[in-house]
Amino acid sequence: MPDGAPETTLQDLRRDLAAAYRLIALEGMDDSIYTHISARLPDGPEGEKRFLLNPYGLRFDEVTASNLVTVDESGAVVDDPYGAGVNAAGFTIHSAVHMARHDAVCVLHTHTVAGVAVSSIKEGLLPLNQWSAQFHDRIAFHDYEGIALNLEERERIVKDLGQRNLMLLRNHGTLVLGRSVAEAVKLTLNLERSCKAQIAALGMGLTPVVLPDDVAEHTASQYARAYDAMEESGRPDPEWAAMLRRLDKYDPDYKG
Repeated sequence: MPDGAPETTLQDLRRDLAAAYRLIALEGMDDSIYTHISARLPDGPEGEKRFLLNPYGLRFDEVTASNLVTVDESGAVVDDPYGAGVNAAGFTIHSAVHMARHDAVCVLHTHTVAGVAVSSIKEGLLPLNQWSAQFHDRIAFHDYEGIALNLEERERIVKDLGQRNLMLLRNHGTLVLGRSVAEAVKLTLNLERSCKAQIAALGMGLTPVVLPDDVAEHTASQYARAYDAMEESGRPDPEWAAMLRRLDKYDPDYKG
């Protein structure tokens, strides 16, 4: 997002980020008050790097557009409408990714049962179906080093991520980058159901049919072109609009 973005754009970003928290909660993909979804703000007047993050101690279904906290690249609070601060240690991964990947407007990290399960097997996510084929050869891996409090680990995470937009944090969970909040949420939801489908398929005790590499790559390229077209066109995103309508119906106070 360029510097000097109009206020309506900033309002939309706050709304979209609050919506992301609510949607992740609505799908049962939150983890109490832990994990984070961050969004990059335009640089400050002196070039300061600034990000939006959830207030410490709130459940995802309590996050609103107005109580999001503005932090700098170290996790230090710049603006805190709610007054509870943030879990600075929890921002360790996000800050590293945002600072290395300026294309990432949103970074979304989850600890779901399905995501943790697939991150805990050597093979990772297999191209077993159309959902998972979209991620073929597009997932990075980072080996588990303990709870992510060590600032030195940030360099290794960034190195392992490279230019990919999805990562399986081994024995830990998932990390997704989006050029918009909408893209990050859509990729995360698709990754989650891909993990669930893999667990279901392998759990039947029958022989899985793994897609050939060429078919999986073709499918992944089809998905990538569709995401690129949406992000580069500037047109309204009908899928994201549908998700917001869902929230408007069942959880409308996220915009407050």
